[in-house]
Amino acid sequence: MLHQGHRPDGCPLRPEPRRLRPLRQPRARHLLLGNHRRALDDAEQAVRLSPSNVKAHYRAAKAALALDLLPLAASFSRRGLEQEPANEELKKFLAQVEAQQLEQDLQRAKVAQAVSTAKDLAAAIEKRRLRLGKAAFQELTGVKKPKLDEQGVLHWPVLLLYAEVMSSDFIEDFPETDLFSQHLDVMFAASSPPLPWDENHAYTREAIELYCQADEGTPLSKSEILKYLLEGTVDSKSLPDSLDGEDGEHDTGKSSTVTPSREGSAKWIRVKEGKTLEEALQHKDYIIPAIPVFFVVSRKSSFYSEFKAGNWSLP
Repeated sequence: MLHQGHRPDGCPLRPEPRRLRPLRQPRARHLLLGNHRRALDDAEQAVRLSPSNVKAHYRAAKAALALDLLPLAASFSRRGLEQEPANEELKKFLAQVEAQQLEQDLQRAKVAQAVSTAKDLAAAIEKRRLRLGKAAFQELTGVKKPKLDEQGVLHWPVLLLYAEVMSSDFIEDFPETDLFSQHLDVMFAASSPPLPWDENHAYTREAIELYCQADEGTPLSKSEILKYLLEGTVDSKSLPDSLDGEDGEHDTGKSSTVTPSREGSAKWIRVKEGKTLEEALQHKDYIIPAIPVFFVVSRKSSFYSEFKAGNWSLP
């Protein structure tokens, strides 16, 4: 007869090793470890099992906030306060969530307004069949953009470059309906002092001419124009993934309203002073480098013949 605890050969039996069940991690521990999604799932389950469990509501609210689910965080906070209205910790937490929600709503409204303004502006540019290219000379102009007023008139910042010395003047608000002559009459009035570098006084009102470059650069697509117009207005990370812009160059079928220079290189387009800015920008060969840029030369200057002969280019 075998004694209990012995094998048939008489040797004592070794006890079977005891398998220890793994300790279950407390649900609150997920929050401490940063497992916010798991913490939220566990807290939601705890709330379903015990709707009066205020701690479970609080854990769910904290996890939802960590996941940037602000409406859900607010909901759990309010439901927890329904169970325990005097809970100061939940009250403070709900106030924090509501403040962040308000800030987020204001930011979204700002982004929506910026996108709407940019789309209206892009539509106005497209309607006029203008071609926009990449920005140039931003070291001189900054990030100035065109604006559309309540009457539907485009107001452009315009850069005037004196090619001979690469000096510049900047007109911050040039309505598209204005004639070039209106601005030049003011800038080069007889009572105005000569340009500081114009020692020979060659740049007088009757001697100056305006030019722009033909086919310089590549036109931006509709979506690229929208992105450009939105630059500097809102944080790019807050913009929607799709701006509803369709790629493709603008059609430029309108006839020329600016007379190309017949002398020298064809890359220079002579701008008639009696034309409006809109008419100049609609020239079929002109690609606006984000904002209009025009080159000023003087017929009285020795540089004039070099420029007209096409022997000068941008440095």
